[in-house]
Amino acid sequence: MDWTTACPDWEDRLISGRSIIPPPIFRDQAEQALAIFKELRVVDLPGKPTFGECCDQWVFQFVAAIFGAYDAQTGNQLIREFYLLISKKNTKSTIAAGIMLTAVILCWRHEEEHLILAPTKEVADNSFKPAAGMIRADDELAALFHIQDHIRTITHRVSRATLKVVAADTDTVSGKKSGRILVDEHWLFGKKGNAEAMFMEATGGQVSRNEGWVIYLTTQSDEPPAGVFKEKLNYYRDVRDGKIHDPKSLGVLYEFPTAMVKSQAYLDAENFHITNPNIGRSVSVDWIADQLRKVEHKKDGAFQQFLAKHLNVEIGLSLRSDNWAGALFWEAQSVPGLTLSELLRRCEVIDVGIDGGGLDDLLGAAAAGRDRETGDWLTWCRAWAHPTVLERRKSEASRLRDLELDGDLVIVDRIGEDVEQLAQIVLQIHEAGLLDKIGVDPSGIGAVLDALLAAGIPEKNSNGEDMIVGISQGWKLGGTIKTTERKLAEGALWHGGTALMSWCVGNAKVEPRGNAILITKQASGTAKIDPLMALFNAVALLSLNPEGMGSMDDWLSNPIVAGHA
Repeated sequence: MDWTTACPDWEDRLISGRSIIPPPIFRDQAEQALAIFKELRVVDLPGKPTFGECCDQWVFQFVAAIFGAYDAQTGNQLIREFYLLISKKNTKSTIAAGIMLTAVILCWRHEEEHLILAPTKEVADNSFKPAAGMIRADDELAALFHIQDHIRTITHRVSRATLKVVAADTDTVSGKKSGRILVDEHWLFGKKGNAEAMFMEATGGQVSRNEGWVIYLTTQSDEPPAGVFKEKLNYYRDVRDGKIHDPKSLGVLYEFPTAMVKSQAYLDAENFHITNPNIGRSVSVDWIADQLRKVEHKKDGAFQQFLAKHLNVEIGLSLRSDNWAGALFWEAQSVPGLTLSELLRRCEVIDVGIDGGGLDDLLGAAAAGRDRETGDWLTWCRAWAHPTVLERRKSEASRLRDLELDGDLVIVDRIGEDVEQLAQIVLQIHEAGLLDKIGVDPSGIGAVLDALLAAGIPEKNSNGEDMIVGISQGWKLGGTIKTTERKLAEGALWHGGTALMSWCVGNAKVEPRGNAILITKQASGTAKIDPLMALFNAVALLSLNPEGMGSMDDWLSNPIVAGHA
């Protein structure tokens, strides 16, 4: 058989209100499952209507796609993984309960375990209670199933097949042999450092169950996507767009097209239906519009979180009232591909900033240069971490692993490797004849200084001044922070738009101190800002307007620069 789960025209379909869910491969199997699903009652709605009476067509299409991918002749499930991204209050957890109960009713394997995996106890209850309610509301089902509320387990009295709802950790899912699994609120797993191992344990039983499948249900994250959530979301976007051919995986993603996000068309009530297919049923247009008016002026992050949850608008920078003012202009000043090589090719002078380096911190390095032709400031940043950080800051571990995959963060194997790599980068800038000075936080910088000297960085620059300069921190850095803000707002400071710096900029918290402002690691808590502080150190030097390094002919004749031209 030949089929595809790609939907390259998804943007037009969502805008026009057409389905983005493909038809079932096996219509007979789909109709059998739908006949059962539609008879299940939704007990928390007035009158306890059945799914058949209260659901929109997209729900039936999704259910049909799942059960209609089962080949009864071979016993194989042809589509093994499903991913549903949908806005909050579109009856996601209730639908999850109905799908899993239908699967238990149809299950032919005796004593088979069906599993709903939830990130927390509260989310687990959200899925178990509707399923138990559906059984209690139907006399036939009540006679067929045994409900054990205290362990969130439903057992088929004849086949002994079970539906278990568990709050996830590696202990609760270890050794599971579940044939069909539903993962609820997948975005929350993105915050768990052990989520990948947990899913591996939970899905391990499917290796011997050709009829098995996994369904992931989620809303957007209330923070920039991270961990397993970011990985799955990006994968299913590529499957949907046809960039990845994977007919065994189906992504149903209700999200706004990129152009509509950039133009903020999601704020128009006429477009709410794009991420809310249940509009007019469980979702009210008026309610969303009213809540938007209430939160749109808030600066504590509530507006961004509301957009993420009710309109599936992915959060980029987490902008709060105490965030650094430069964060408002950060994303607009990104130039993808602005690498260190580009700085070497385009700049007439470069200053370097360094910050951090403790076992509990990142070591941040930043290069800030002045464009030879435009005079704009071009910046590039990198960070290093020791595995100790992953253990001591488990809440950030999945994010740091993402940054490592992006190449913006290097996780070193041994202490000292980080400063050695940093020193080689500084040496590259020096040998290109572009290095003005190096700005450092004077405290705890001994290992960095030793590595720079060992790499051959001279103590004096070409003007006879100290090459390594201590940059005063605290309130004395306030002027540099404001200079960086102004350069961003003027459109005169550019960066590579890396995930590392977007994260650090979003983490930066401003602390007023008299007439000055401070951005400190203490105010930011466990969230890391070391590369941003390194950038401020570099900007402190570049704002002194250092002279360009040599003539154009000298610059072009330099073999290191020529290699990047």
